[in-house]
Amino acid sequence: MRRRPRAGVAGSMLAIAFSLGVQCGLASAAESAEAAAPCAAAWPGWEQFKQIFVSADGRVIDVGSADSRTVSEGQSYALFFALVANDRSAFDKILRWTENNLAGGDLTSRLPAWLWGHAQDGRWKVLDPNAASDADLWIAYSLLEAGALWHERGYSALGARLAKRVLDEESEDLPGLGLALLPGPQGFHPAPDVWRLNPSYLPLPVLRGIGARLTDDARWGALATTSERVLEASAPNGFAPDWTRFRAEQGFTSDDLTHASGSYDAIRVYLWAGMLDSRDGEASRILARLAPFAGFIEEHGTPPETIDTATGEAGPNPGNAGFSAAVVPFLVARKQPALADAQATRAESLAAKSGPAYYDSVLMLFGLGWRDGRYRFGPDGTLDVAWKTSCPPASP
Repeated sequence: MRRRPRAGVAGSMLAIAFSLGVQCGLASAAESAEAAAPCAAAWPGWEQFKQIFVSADGRVIDVGSADSRTVSEGQSYALFFALVANDRSAFDKILRWTENNLAGGDLTSRLPAWLWGHAQDGRWKVLDPNAASDADLWIAYSLLEAGALWHERGYSALGARLAKRVLDEESEDLPGLGLALLPGPQGFHPAPDVWRLNPSYLPLPVLRGIGARLTDDARWGALATTSERVLEASAPNGFAPDWTRFRAEQGFTSDDLTHASGSYDAIRVYLWAGMLDSRDGEASRILARLAPFAGFIEEHGTPPETIDTATGEAGPNPGNAGFSAAVVPFLVARKQPALADAQATRAESLAAKSGPAYYDSVLMLFGLGWRDGRYRFGPDGTLDVAWKTSCPPASP
């Protein structure tokens, strides 16, 4: 479903915002990991992201794409960032646009379509009605956490309904593996004994957090356990692939379409792993499995844009600003703070020179927002935000 990100416009403005966001943080990634930004401190990166990529009515636009597309992933991430920023007005606008345009006006009765944009016939509409399970997870999670943090039962109820639909329509019990999250309701079961999976669609903190809020459905625990197996088994050499295939009785093999490549999807595997709470029982094991990727960064100074996960051979280009920002939590969790600081500095410098596009910006907000202590995931996956102890709940 994903496409390689395109360069966006107005990048220099966004770069300045991200630069300010880093400068407002603490001196090092290690120090920042222990502190939270005060309520009064603005989040320049989020404010500028809204200015450049979010329309007045709440649509996240992949600026520079040929069809001015919106993907459900972008809507889901923006909901999360709005919650972290205590920006309820933006949260409600983004949620309303998502429901009205991607879910036919009712998120309780259908999953959101993954792709919306400018069609060849000139109309603005859904371009692909299939759903993307990673976006659906993040939307459900953000709603459940918004309900808890903003004391709004309506968010919680909607999040619970959407989360159940994810389980009912986007998961399947795979023989020899367990209950697994499929990337979407359709198109990922190419043969009777083969399933196509995406490891970056499995953020363990989010899966755990939904399960912690919805304790009456044991399937969330089963799904998290299977996801742990997918993350480890699909990266036997310590490098996460963009896509993998699971075959009953044979296990994991390279994907027929993307082969063993790890790139724009896979970079999120390291990001999610780095944001696991150290008290999470699986954190140390997953971080150890992915240690070769940290070793590559230490040896070469940058994460690679692409890497052959079977051989460890990298492509010719280093990763962009978003890649460096994404590995900051991972390197902090790996107890490599100096290397984390270097990647944060590199991300800021690259963004200032060229300006990140939509996907780069998302990775910057995740990685550097975490670095600056704006949010944390607890051992059970529930969300802790910096403003919770210093701000009153936001008004609608």
